[in-house]
Amino acid sequence: MRTRLAVAFAALLFTLLVAPAAWASTGLTTASLVADEPTGVGITGTLRGPDREPVEGVTLTASADGSEVGTATTDAEGEWRIEVPEPATYSVALDLDTLPKGLKTREKGGDELPEVQVRSGRDSTVIFALIASGDQQESATPTTSATPSGDEGTSDPDQAASGSSGTSGSGFTGRFLQLVVEGVKYGTIIAITSVGLSLVFGTTGLINFAHGELVTLGAIAAFFFSAGAFDLPLVLAAVLAIIIGGGAGAALERGLWRPLRLKGTGLIQMFIISIGVSLFLRHLLLVLYGGRRQQYDQYALQTEIDIGPVSITPRDLTVTIIAVLVIIGVGLMLQRTRIGKAMRAVSDNRDLAESSGIDVNRVILFVWILGGGLAALGGVFYGLTTAVYWDMGFNLLLLMFAGVILGGLGSAFGAVVGSLVVGLVAQLSTLWFPTELQNAWALLALIIVLLVRPQGILGRAERVG
Repeated sequence: MRTRLAVAFAALLFTLLVAPAAWASTGLTTASLVADEPTGVGITGTLRGPDREPVEGVTLTASADGSEVGTATTDAEGEWRIEVPEPATYSVALDLDTLPKGLKTREKGGDELPEVQVRSGRDSTVIFALIASGDQQESATPTTSATPSGDEGTSDPDQAASGSSGTSGSGFTGRFLQLVVEGVKYGTIIAITSVGLSLVFGTTGLINFAHGELVTLGAIAAFFFSAGAFDLPLVLAAVLAIIIGGGAGAALERGLWRPLRLKGTGLIQMFIISIGVSLFLRHLLLVLYGGRRQQYDQYALQTEIDIGPVSITPRDLTVTIIAVLVIIGVGLMLQRTRIGKAMRAVSDNRDLAESSGIDVNRVILFVWILGGGLAALGGVFYGLTTAVYWDMGFNLLLLMFAGVILGGLGSAFGAVVGSLVVGLVAQLSTLWFPTELQNAWALLALIIVLLVRPQGILGRAERVG
């Protein structure tokens, strides 16, 4: 049964990941087919100095094929927007003469972003990194980036997750080692979010499509507490986000999934309901948070640490180390504690566990709390390495499913191994192929593994029939 589920979901994920990437690589959009309709799209951004204060009065210009298409000037909040005539690829330049004295771009040539892709129906957000004119450059690799507002776009969030874009070392070996580092970082973030998804499936059999919204909830909650009126340290904001994520998981279990199980609702019906819950929560977050991408004010600009041929910021190194430690802690909890052993017992055989005196409902509630907390923490980490936006969890959900299925359905340890494989393949594929297809290659690796080992890397073979 689990093998057939794995194959079915692999096909579904392949369709969801490859189709958008294929359209992006060909440049075909709805707007390109219906050219007479107004686009209502543009390029936008917020310009901030090294102290994270908005920079006002700076002029930015967008051009296409050498011709200027529009200009904008930052307002008192540092915000700007340039309306563009149609979805296409543009060059955005920052007028250095309008920068306040004492500020400059972080990298040489960082005042121009040559390829900003604007898609139909959404703005693209451009980020220029500024430093004090007396500071040294933080990286030899330009980090100015563009990300479509409210969408993963051309895999820019994943590029942002890869930090320095894998070009720190010299030659192929240096690039390869840099991408291995980025792949491990990316894989650990996927792993910490997918463990809860795997545990929920193992104990209840539910494929929770709304798990991605718990990731988004954690990222947005941390952003809310670390900015504005609260202005808490991000570490404390992350702790509060984890509590909120765990509480949301408990609320879903007690308010929705347990009543449905008591009524005898089938797993297929519950899976359909989880899709509805996902859509509801995702768009509720859109209404409450908005469609713009934003970044945490703390730990935004850091000097990279060179470790041999590779480089990494202290922020990304800390995220990776904490993620690994949390994963190890969850593994020890599953192996050494009573609640962990009870979770494994319920996952192996729920009826036998219940007849042995285990409070199954209590165990499942704990799993939901744990899964929600881990998802929220993963959301904070993902927001730190990329940006915080309303559907970030849904974009990551496909890779979570890929990691869970690749590692073996219902196996927490398998989810970790599968997620690391997904992260590494996604990043290393950019050595030879366009970044638009990096997630598709990760999914292709999933399909190949399932053809050879249908139960996944750490899954158990089961008799069918």
